Amino acid sequence: MVQSTRAGRPLDPIDEKIVWELRREARISNNELAARVNVSPSTALMRLRALRESGVIVSTHAQYDMTALGLDLHAIVFIRLKPGTQSSAHDYAERAVKFVNVVNVFLMGGNYDLLVHVACTSSSQLQDLVAQKIAADPVVASAQAHIVFEHLIAAQHMEHVDGFPVMRGERAPE
Repeated sequence: MVQSTRAGRPLDPIDEKIVWELRREARISNNELAARVNVSPSTALMRLRALRESGVIVSTHAQYDMTALGLDLHAIVFIRLKPGTQSSAHDYAERAVKFVNVVNVFLMGGNYDLLVHVACTSSSQLQDLVAQKIAADPVVASAQAHIVFEHLIAAQHMEHVDGFPVMRGERAPE
């Protein structure tokens, strides 16, 4: 199945394979990327630029060891908003994503309105963050912090999957 960008540019299997490989390892050299997707380096570079320009590749990020940076306590904070304020969930998320120590914010459906991933130096820093910032907002009904013991990044464990068609269920893993 051919996918399209928001701008309507069709994505072919080579484009998807480029994105797949960058998802696994964003620091890959252009020559190695070209070899993995079986195109020339100039073709890989041209397609990569087009994927960036079309908005398919929004940015690339360094994956870093937070423990080495002194942020070895991670938690997911489950947040429920007060009844009648759920329509302001996006506004709250915009405020919460700016709190120091917030890593990610997810707007949710289901029992919780938001999940907030935080990284802290200690349990007291986590407690202060939750009590003084996250739960102190007038739209928050409850905030429960759940400690993260380990975080695995799926893209780094996908050697058995060869691309987005498998994720979409268009073909079986090899």
